[in-house]
Amino acid sequence: MLLSIGQLAAASLFTFMAAGCSDNDNKGGAVQEPLADTKTYYTNPVIGPDTPDPTVIKADDGYFYLYNTGGNCYFDRSKDLVNWEFLGTAFTEEDKPAWEPDAGIWAPDINYINGKYVLYYAMSKWGGGATCGIGVAVADTPTGPFTDLGKMFRSNEIDVHNSIDPFYIEDNGKKYLFWGSWWGIWGVELTEDGLALAGGIEQAKANKFQVAWGSEGTDSYEAPYILKRGDYYYLFCSTGTCCDGLNSTYTTVVARSTSLFGPYVNAEGKSMLEGRNHEVVILKNEDFVGTGHNAEIVQDDAGNDWIIYHAYVAGVDQGRVICLDRLYWDEDGWPYVLGNGPAVKAEAPVFNNK
Repeated sequence: MLLSIGQLAAASLFTFMAAGCSDNDNKGGAVQEPLADTKTYYTNPVIGPDTPDPTVIKADDGYFYLYNTGGNCYFDRSKDLVNWEFLGTAFTEEDKPAWEPDAGIWAPDINYINGKYVLYYAMSKWGGGATCGIGVAVADTPTGPFTDLGKMFRSNEIDVHNSIDPFYIEDNGKKYLFWGSWWGIWGVELTEDGLALAGGIEQAKANKFQVAWGSEGTDSYEAPYILKRGDYYYLFCSTGTCCDGLNSTYTTVVARSTSLFGPYVNAEGKSMLEGRNHEVVILKNEDFVGTGHNAEIVQDDAGNDWIIYHAYVAGVDQGRVICLDRLYWDEDGWPYVLGNGPAVKAEAPVFNNK
């Protein structure tokens, strides 16, 4: 415990008097109470239970909106990334996507494109890797209602098995969609409005490009997210089992490239196209397991970066919950979180619009 100035002075007085010294050194007066801690803290998880596969956006109204897998795409809002208010679902039961029979709405990705809120989503069911696919919906506000524009492509139409987990990015005036789950991470160019494949399905099938290896199993990658920072594009992915309760091995990893199109390499220069070549960002610890599928990285008003992702609370299966951690960068430009795992309690992000 840190001592105040007054306490240190009192402690010094006692020491000097015991040694037979003069009390002329005691100028401190009355002992002061320790200064109050004025920092703001939060605890993980920040949302739960069972809110997997988050995506987040800051809207013009000053709120962050977080959408996730579940029901008709649940969503919450917050001013500070810590205190969240559940609002409902992006789709109504009557207007939800239905182009894949008996499938759920998985792993959304929210964006603001040409004055519209654009929500990419996967439609899938367990064992449906051949016919699952990615669709798109739009709304005028982040609270919806979202109007489904339907399927963009299925796995068997674009020749990428298990086509789920979409992620949208703009680069050099063009729009791209990345996606993939265990069968490689892929990218394709979109139309100017971001709502369709550039050139249609046949051109997209021919022109799609791969940025990470796949092996038909959970030892490869899924759930891509790309951050442009400085000279590098950072490809965050997840590896391991996502959905095995407290036995889940999900881990958040990263590689980087000087081009959006790759090659994405680890610190040793080995490419993600050639195998499990990455740097670990978030591992399990004694408090959380299954740490993966991160959302967009958010910068607070103090210039600090924050990573949002899902995990299981160790020892209590509440389903996947939402965790928040500050993302640091080492001297070589690689991201990490303190302790390599989720914090239980930490200093909160700084936002001035609360």
